[in-house]
Amino acid sequence: MTTTPPFDRTLIDRYEAGAELLAPAIAGLSGAELDAHPVPGTWSVRQIVVHLLESELAAVHRMRRIMAEDRPLVIAYDETRMAESCFYEHEDMARVCRMFADARHMMAGVLRRAPEAAFSRACVHNQNGLVTLGRMVEMYVWHLSHHMKFLLDKRRMLGKPIDLKAP
Repeated sequence: MTTTPPFDRTLIDRYEAGAELLAPAIAGLSGAELDAHPVPGTWSVRQIVVHLLESELAAVHRMRRIMAEDRPLVIAYDETRMAESCFYEHEDMARVCRMFADARHMMAGVLRRAPEAAFSRACVHNQNGLVTLGRMVEMYVWHLSHHMKFLLDKRRMLGKPIDLKAP
């Protein structure tokens, strides 16, 4: 019989540390720079930031459902269609960054209070199958880091590089 190793709770610290990355990542960028496409056919900085908020809101909902329900069904969404259809270009970036930070801080508090057994609970994702709470925390730590690389590359291409590390 195999046993699952305990959840690495340092991931919660890494998850929460990401809360404070978006505002400094876009500091000093004009509206035109936020909306620029230095790599044609890819998202702008603004689209990346709004996507990160939308994804975080979905993550919080999913993680809370895993904790509260027995194997809830969670549904994927088309992030490209969201970016094309939900008026990202009109979003207030200060509010988006605050909402992202608030959601991360709130969820980190919930995760810190969760008993060890909660991290083995799972949802059924319509594309990925069974996903545990622990795995979901890992996924969203990675997700932010993944998109921060693109955001920071775009800043560099716009002539406004900064040194900012994702946790």
